[in-house]
Amino acid sequence: MKVILMSAVALCGSMLAPAAWSKEDPAAGEKLYSVHCVACHGASRAGVPPTFPALTDVSKRLDAAQIKEKIRKGGGLMPPFAQLSPQEIDDLAAYLAK
Repeated sequence: MKVILMSAVALCGSMLAPAAWSKEDPAAGEKLYSVHCVACHGASRAGVPPTFPALTDVSKRLDAAQIKEKIRKGGGLMPPFAQLSPQEIDDLAAYLAK
């Protein structure tokens, strides 16, 4: 009985885990931005066009999936940030979209 109960708890916990990955936190994204992005795109997200594009209205140019892909894979002079977890990418994308 104890083994069955522990298995059920583990199974329920694993079913709840994906929901946590989809919850975006712009405050966490702001911290990630200051660590990974501010050197090129600036504290105000204004960038240095054309070398480093402004990110102030990135959600007008790219949808959420495209923003996340750009973070993950990089492009042009931007390096990939594949070391970031899916949650960190979600948080950073949420910050950029606001």
